[in-house]
Amino acid sequence: MLENPRSPRVRAVAKLTKRSARQETGLYLLEGPQAAREALSYRPDTLVELYATPSAWDKHQDIRGIADAAGIEAQFASEAVLDAMADTVTPQGIVAVARQAPTALRDVFEGDPKLIVICEEVRDPGNLGTIIRAADAVGADAVVLTGRTVDPYNPKVVRATTGSLFHLPVAVGADLAETVERARRAGLRVVAADVGGEDFLAHRETLAEPTAWVFGNEARGLEPEAVALVDLSLRLPIYGRAESLNLATAASVCLYESAFAQRASR
Repeated sequence: MLENPRSPRVRAVAKLTKRSARQETGLYLLEGPQAAREALSYRPDTLVELYATPSAWDKHQDIRGIADAAGIEAQFASEAVLDAMADTVTPQGIVAVARQAPTALRDVFEGDPKLIVICEEVRDPGNLGTIIRAADAVGADAVVLTGRTVDPYNPKVVRATTGSLFHLPVAVGADLAETVERARRAGLRVVAADVGGEDFLAHRETLAEPTAWVFGNEARGLEPEAVALVDLSLRLPIYGRAESLNLATAASVCLYESAFAQRASR
């Protein structure tokens, strides 16, 4: 049982809260039973290490069963050790280390995708995690991260996805122009969410077509060069006094509108 919060092994895990360590090792941190459960259920091949307190291991029998079935053994550790490893204040007795497994951009557009999410310069970890979660909820085929979008393996992003990171392909480090071109070749209309765009309600029927949504930076939105790349720009109406919508909220509305339209057309 690991009991020393200052041991080299514990410090190595704790370093994964930093992007430099994640880039150097190709690993990232999972915190809490929900993240461990989803990783073990959907991507057990990526799990490298699994740590748990004895009480948490006894409490979460389902996780224990999934880990046993996957042939993954948990290393027992004290609460102090898990606290030292984790980015959160309370990791709830379970921490894991996983191997990063991004999807190649070319693979995103193979087959017959109907709904793709492209995030350009999204910088807030909570927003990106929520967008990935929303993409999963609406049944999107993949998420593509372009420009200087925040690292999807940032602990805050991973937590905000609540496990959706393991449910659908996520491509990272892509070029927006190349992504847009690949989307068009795959038969998707590329649509930007932009405050300077056309009235959303006037184009709802077009969302029944295969669509790649582009969402931009929280503060600046999409740069003019980015807007020039897309086929159509749409703005969501504001009926009340709100100055604007949070990026993740707006993205969720757009994605659900596409999902509703596509399913209705079938």
